[in-house]
Amino acid sequence: MTIAEKKSLRPFVRLGYTKLETAEIVDKLNKLLANYAVHYQKLRNFHWNVKGADFFEIHERFEQQYNIAKVNIDEIAERIRVFGQRPLSTMQEFLDHAEIKEVHKEMTAMEMVKEILRDYEALLEFSFDVIDSAIENGDSGTEDMMKGYVKQIEKDHWMFTAFSSEK
Repeated sequence: MTIAEKKSLRPFVRLGYTKLETAEIVDKLNKLLANYAVHYQKLRNFHWNVKGADFFEIHERFEQQYNIAKVNIDEIAERIRVFGQRPLSTMQEFLDHAEIKEVHKEMTAMEMVKEILRDYEALLEFSFDVIDSAIENGDSGTEDMMKGYVKQIEKDHWMFTAFSSEK
């Protein structure tokens, strides 16, 4: 079958994906998006409410982390739009679809750090799900984007782990 014949069979001719392929990728991206959004808000909460001897260091680090999360959220949502789909976008949608949960109690600085470490582990799992779907469907753009996120999350996990293990 020629490239032209293959393209004629696909609804997303410009991108080269079928509607079924994009549905799977978009579903996984939306799941990651929802979890990133809750993680982002948790980081903001912790940034505003951290106390103690490590205040300055952790306060600044949480701000760096929520700025990274904010960029990733935007990129994930825009990637979903590339496929002609609507990303989740309300707080209720995020809360309904996320496995990462909000924190409704006061926490020490170290408890906050350990909570963020758990979030990183969840975000890695959702990122790997997106990568697997992207590879299965030949979507190298999403795969490349996600591999950058994995690299950053792994580094941040290592740094927060090193920080919390000394306390």
